[in-house]
Amino acid sequence: MKLSEFKLALTTEFGGAYGRVLAHDLVLRELGGRTADEALAAGVQPRAVWLALCKESDVPHERWHGVGVRPPQD
Repeated sequence: MKLSEFKLALTTEFGGAYGRVLAHDLVLRELGGRTADEALAAGVQPRAVWLALCKESDVPHERWHGVGVRPPQD
């Protein structure tokens, strides 16, 4: 997942304003207690940040690949 795909998925799933709030304020335990913005700035892959955000926000599993983003190949 590219950063642009992360931003698209975030906006599509949560809306622009709320998505920005989540990325800035929601502490993601899975990423060492960092927010999505902090994790991305520290070099964590957007995919890992997106998945942690989905888990923490109770996004249904079927939407974890991100709206408008191709599902990962297994």
